[in-house]
Parts: sequence; C-alpha cells; structure tokens
Amino acid sequence: MLEMFSEDTLVAAVGLLGGMLLGLAARIGRFCTLGAIEDVFYAESTLRLRMWGIAIGVAIIGSFGLSAIGFLHLEETLYLSRGWSPVASIVGGLLFGYGMALAGNCGYGALARLGGGDLRSFVIVLVMGVSAYIALGGPLAALRIWLFPQQELPSEMPSIAVSVSRLTGQSTEVIGISIGILIVAGTLAHTEFRRSFTHVFWGLIVGVAIVIGWAGTQWLASNGFEATPVVSHTFSAPIGETMLYVMTSSGNSISFGTGSVVGVLFGAFIGSVFKGHFRWEACDDPRELRRQILGAFLMGIGAVVALGCSVGQGLSAFSLLAYSAPVTFISILVGAAAGLKQLMLGFAPSS
Repeated sequence: MLEMFSEDTLVAAVGLLGGMLLGLAARIGRFCTLGAIEDVFYAESTLRLRMWGIAIGVAIIGSFGLSAIGFLHLEETLYLSRGWSPVASIVGGLLFGYGMALAGNCGYGALARLGGGDLRSFVIVLVMGVSAYIALGGPLAALRIWLFPQQELPSEMPSIAVSVSRLTGQSTEVIGISIGILIVAGTLAHTEFRRSFTHVFWGLIVGVAIVIGWAGTQWLASNGFEATPVVSHTFSAPIGETMLYVMTSSGNSISFGTGSVVGVLFGAFIGSVFKGHFRWEACDDPRELRRQILGAFLMGIGAVVALGCSVGQGLSAFSLLAYSAPVTFISILVGAAAGLKQLMLGFAPSS
C-alpha cells in the first residue's frame, strides 16, 4: 500500500474514514457534547450523555487491546509522550466549555452542523480555527507558553492505567481493558439506555472511530519512512490546519487532522441528507452572531491550552486513560454549565 500511495495521503485517508463515522454519528445518532449537557440540565435525560460512556469505554477497550497485541505503542501517542499540566487542563477546559456554551456547539458539533447546511457554524469553524493557531504559534503563543510551560515527561507515562498497573502488579493492558469494560457495563446498567439501540449503536461507532485513528497512524508510524505522529481525532488545531492547507496546498501537505475535518463534513452531509434534515440556515440576529464569534474564539484558545477539545481530551485522550482526560472533560462540563446558566438565567440567584 505504501508503494501505491504517499504516506500523507494514507494518513489523511485514515482521518477521513474516522471523521466520516463521527459525522454520521452526529447527524444520525445525534451524538453531541453540548446537546448531551443540555439534555441533563434542561430535559433531565441522561441518554445522550450515556452515549459518551459507551464511546469512551469502547475506545479504551480498543486502544488497550491494540496495545496488548503490539499494534499501538502507548508511549508514542500524543497525550502520553509529554508531561501533563493540571492547571492547563483546568483553565483550558473551563475556557473551552464556556466558549462552547456561548457558541452553541463545540468544534466537532459545528463541523457536523456545517455539513448539514448551517452557515452559522461556518463562522464558528473559521473563528475557532484561526484562534487555535493564534494560541498555537501566533501572537498569543508566547503568553500561553509563559503561563502554561511545557512540563517534563515523568519517569512513567501520565496514564491512570500505568499508575494502577504499578500499584497492583497487573499489566497496563489488563488494567485498561478492565476499566473500559467497567465503564461500558456501568453505562448499560441504565435500563432505558440499554433498550435504545440507536444511542448504544452510535456510541459504539464513535468509540470505533477513535480506535481507527490510533491504529492507522501507528501503522504508518511503524511502517512508513516519514515521521508520522501517532494521533486520533480532535477538532481545534486541525481546523486551522485544514484552513492553511486549503490556502497553501501547493506548499503544504495533507494530514490526519485535515482528513478528519473533511470526513466529519462529508459524513454529516450524508447523514443530514439521509435523515432529510439538510437545509441552508443563516444567522439573522447580530447579537447571536457576536456571541457565537466570542465563544468560538474562546474554544480555540482553550483547546490549545488544554491540548485538546471535547473530542480530543474527552475521547482520544480518555481512550488512553491519560491523566489530562477526566480533568479536562470535567472542566469542560463545568465551563459549559456556567455558560448555559448565564445564557438562560443571567446568573440570577436562585429563589
């Protein structure tokens, strides 16, 4: 296969495949970060939040299963090959969650809505991509590095499974797979959710998409001749990366992130047409647009600080049981809850 296609093309194809599955899950399965949080707070329903339980559990089982057969080297993955800053995870997660509430979507959700014809999401995607690069290598990069300096990699990988393995004597893979099974079992213990085939199925598909990312990039890193990062899906810097590729493709190379972003758009388009939901929509309220632009800007900054968005940390990093994953994910939930409260109640004191 490496003789027929360039490594850049192959890694982008891996991202495209997983991205399409994520796009379909968003449009057909209604898999959505903010939507799940809103259901909990306003509809008193945990069904969509439990989809995350299935997705995380399946992704953990798959990732540590790959490691068990030697098909994934955990120490080479993005989230376990560098030191972890708890402060960056908390601050970045809060910024991202608050911005997500203001924008009405995360980066992944905005891509999925754009694939369904929502032009309001086009603005969110553009602003988030630009702001991510402003924090990554632009005017705010020096301030970000000063406030949240890169931490040295500790003697052992910053993974919950590795720490538990050291304490118990069991292998890291056994610990990881066991934790994944417990998460899936605990999620399926909810009777109403267990009976909802749609929620269970699309949660499973999302978890599989994350595993495909790890497996594909690891294979290319191990068998190719170029330095291929071992990554899975996230939607912050890759949006900006895709924008750069569109503008400078003759002097730039395609990547996993580019394929992932395009895959979500394409999968969402297919899913919205299948469901009969595709329609062009635009923002007719300048106040709403102003709020969405601010939210998108905060999401881009927050995701770079936290080293991942709701998908990057909430799924990809979680699939490796990285220390950063639960801390960032909880911070995102707290930030989103605060943002939703402001939008709905204006922080009015409860009577």
